[in-house]
Amino acid sequence: MKKEQPSAAPESNLTLIGHLVELRDRIMKSLLAILVVFLCLIYFANDIYELVAKPIRDQLPEGTTMIATDVTSTFFAPFKLTLVVAFFLAMPVVLGQVWRFIAPGLYAHERRYALPLLVLSVLLFYAGIAFAHFVIFPLIMNFFVMASPENVTVTPDIAQYLSIALKLFFAFGLAFEIPIATMILILSGVTTVKDLSTKRPYVILFCFVFGMLLTPPDPFSQSMLAIPMWMLFELGLLFGRLIKRKPRHQDEEHEDEEDDAPDTKAPAKVDP
Repeated sequence: MKKEQPSAAPESNLTLIGHLVELRDRIMKSLLAILVVFLCLIYFANDIYELVAKPIRDQLPEGTTMIATDVTSTFFAPFKLTLVVAFFLAMPVVLGQVWRFIAPGLYAHERRYALPLLVLSVLLFYAGIAFAHFVIFPLIMNFFVMASPENVTVTPDIAQYLSIALKLFFAFGLAFEIPIATMILILSGVTTVKDLSTKRPYVILFCFVFGMLLTPPDPFSQSMLAIPMWMLFELGLLFGRLIKRKPRHQDEEHEDEEDDAPDTKAPAKVDP
């Protein structure tokens, strides 16, 4: 019997209004998950800020503390940080809702790659944030403190520090998604490993421009983001070389041809 070509689930035949209603429901569930996590964390807002500010507090001279130039920043800075942390922690739920929304429109061979890549993207996003907090922050903050003039006391403002921290969190979280983006481009047939390799100079230039836009305005911070992005691009190329790209539907068409081919073997003779 001929195998049926994989098709999208019945949900993909929803009308435009049906898709919009489902999208609304997915967004509401994602916001609800973020709100629940936020309410659980709001009591620990100041502790969370202390944890995030630890890299710079460890580099400050003894007896020096952070300051608040705006009286409202003592409340809004920890509040804003807690909301962002709630979004980070609820990321699996948010991406799960994204997956439930797009999965009905995917073919079976596309789902085989999409779900592992979705899970891997979450892990890489968390890895990028951890790398920024535990590796990049101490290096950058030590550089700024050591580079300050001798007669200048470093007393960073909590709101400005939070702004820099969140930029770096998002920057490194997104940068660590480069291997995923590279593999998706290769698997989808948009490009090949060879084509990406020839475009390496442009990719390196993009990494430094991206680092310039999302980091403090100094070459050191820019390089600390651009170089890992370049290395992650090379890692994506390595994974791409390990992937033997052959679309699933080609395999199924080949199997269908084998099923439809007439049996050339002569039937065995049976003695009467």
